[in-house]
Amino acid sequence: MPTVSLLAFPGVQSLDVSGPLDVFAEANRFLLPQAHYRLQVIGAGAPGENGALACSNGMLITAHRHFSQTEDAADLLLVAGGPVLVKQAPDAALGAWLQRQAAASARFGSICNGAFLLARAGLLNGKRVTTHWDDAAALAQQFPHIRLEADRIWLRDGKLWTSAGVTAGIDLSLALLAQDAGQEVALNVAKRLVVFMQRSGGQSQFSPYLTPYAEETSLVGRVQQYVLAHLDERLTVDTLAQLTATSPRNFARVFARDAQMTPAEFIERARVDAARSMLERSALPLKSVAMRCGFRDAGHLRQVFQKRLGTSAQQYRDSFCAAPSEPSS
Repeated sequence: MPTVSLLAFPGVQSLDVSGPLDVFAEANRFLLPQAHYRLQVIGAGAPGENGALACSNGMLITAHRHFSQTEDAADLLLVAGGPVLVKQAPDAALGAWLQRQAAASARFGSICNGAFLLARAGLLNGKRVTTHWDDAAALAQQFPHIRLEADRIWLRDGKLWTSAGVTAGIDLSLALLAQDAGQEVALNVAKRLVVFMQRSGGQSQFSPYLTPYAEETSLVGRVQQYVLAHLDERLTVDTLAQLTATSPRNFARVFARDAQMTPAEFIERARVDAARSMLERSALPLKSVAMRCGFRDAGHLRQVFQKRLGTSAQQYRDSFCAAPSEPSS
């Protein structure tokens, strides 16, 4: 029987634990007994007085064993995430245990920002990795040798598997299950859990897109404010340069240096962000959204959405809009 070990700790995100475990537990319904997954929660850190680990939402879970009492290798080792991990001090004993387990396990990986624990153990150096979009910058800054791909829902690099935030642990687990037992079993489990077998797009569709922030009085800040207030107008480098009383060439150079993107890049991102907001909050036809946000037409809006977010404008609306829907055009 293949063993799935999931590392949890005080302050863990409960869904990072229960989501993957439920995928493999549901899979056992469709597998022969000898192929059933054996599931275990491995604890780290000091449990409470009752031996339970308090999750970030206050729920209590009890580990089967502490990592210090576990040396047998799992077929799959997954490390859950939690809000406490980003600024948590390294644990040398846990890091050494993770190194041994990762070497002995057939596959290992992380859910959400559990990637920080793997990174502190030196297991992500030179690897292609993803994590929750809100923690991606901190992970890249603390561990510059990681090849971070922040827009991915999940990512595989050899025997290493990493996922984005929280519910993306279910996506990752379904992908692992499909590798083990085939697409049909994974699809049956997805149906049982009433989740998508494979979500469209990447994390950009869930995260604030306009970065980095600039001081309002700076050249970049003044231009950003102007762009956001005039998205439906024709915005060119010449127009924006006049706003800042600089030559077009010097303006483009300074903006790119300070904003870490070209003026055209910022304008397109701003228009996408505005369109996302309208698609989330209104039932306006796509052509109206496109016009108000400065796209040439609905076709241009669809094209840019696919490029930027990896999903269509209509799919985005279907996923996030709370307003009553009307026919799109």
